[in-house]
Amino acid sequence: MRNYELVMVITPEADEAQATSTVENISRFITEHGGTVSSQEQWGTKRLAYPIERFREANFVLTEFALEPTQTVELEASLKSSTDVLRHLLVKKSTKAK
Repeated sequence: MRNYELVMVITPEADEAQATSTVENISRFITEHGGTVSSQEQWGTKRLAYPIERFREANFVLTEFALEPTQTVELEASLKSSTDVLRHLLVKKSTKAK
């Protein structure tokens, strides 16, 4: 398994319950596909540098998790199909040599 970081930009039209549900659905997807979520951090509502789908601000969420590399394709497809997620960034965490 590899370690990943996922930053999601969630529409400000989603109320707190919808945003929480979206984050929980992604966490559930990760655990159902054999991964583990190590941390989740709500960054809150931030002003965007440029409009995304007519929105000037959005809610940001950071999730750190471990997952098999083959499952990330399905995860990204799930994120793209979500109407509440405006943008996302999925990156592999680097492992520092000691």
